[in-house]
Amino acid sequence: MFDLGDFNWEALLISTGIIILKVIGIFIAFAIVKAIGNKVLERTFSRLMKREEISQGRALTLQKLAENILSYALIFILVASLFSIFGLSVASLIAGAGIVGLAIGFGAQGLVSDVVTGFFLLLEKQIDVNDYVTVGAMDGIVESVGLRTTQIRSFNGTLNYIPNREITSVSNHSRGNMRALVDIGISYDDNIDKAIEVMQRACDLVAAENPVIADGPNVIGVQAFGSSEVVLRVIARTENGEQWAVERQLRKAIKEAFDANGIEIPFPHQVLIQKNSENQGQSFGQA
Repeated sequence: MFDLGDFNWEALLISTGIIILKVIGIFIAFAIVKAIGNKVLERTFSRLMKREEISQGRALTLQKLAENILSYALIFILVASLFSIFGLSVASLIAGAGIVGLAIGFGAQGLVSDVVTGFFLLLEKQIDVNDYVTVGAMDGIVESVGLRTTQIRSFNGTLNYIPNREITSVSNHSRGNMRALVDIGISYDDNIDKAIEVMQRACDLVAAENPVIADGPNVIGVQAFGSSEVVLRVIARTENGEQWAVERQLRKAIKEAFDANGIEIPFPHQVLIQKNSENQGQSFGQA
């Protein structure tokens, strides 16, 4: 029979302690190397942005991708090191990874499609981090572009994870200048030419004060006839992402200019006709 008294507990404890120390050391080394690697990547891409060799959005996109690749590589090294500590063959780990990869190839075609689509998204520079995009029925700011998923934050704060294979069409609103468009209604009784002149003066003042306006703003004329107003349209070209602020500034400036020149911005009116019940009764009686 096996005698516990004859068992060398001291050697067991020593060997177990050594293994635990090795495991702790490996995890500490993993954390240190990952932190240093991410810091090196951050400094490298920051240097590229400062030298204007690459755009900020593109640099952030490639930095996120490089950090992911570094994490995957370090995790593989960590697992291989743990295998060697426990006396397991690293070759069996690689063989197992090959079998898992084969299973993924047959059983996870969606994942392969994600990776292929993500690769072409990065290769063709369709979207970058901080771009304002529309993907299908969803729009927002790109926060991360990976080989498997793309993260887009909606304007209400929701972070959306989109599998790359579902990105069949992309509208990128962050490439080049954007259009600021403002429609203002005036009363049918007001002089259209005078209103256009007042609007253009207000637009010129806004353009002189705002450096993000690349072209215009210009009053292009009558856009439509509404139920109670004549709609005049203003168009400008602005730096990317600044179009909404310019539109708000134009509306404010035009409203103030209209007030100063006695031009009315109409609003819906309701006319209430109250019939006299006595007259109704009297008219019915005469009828």
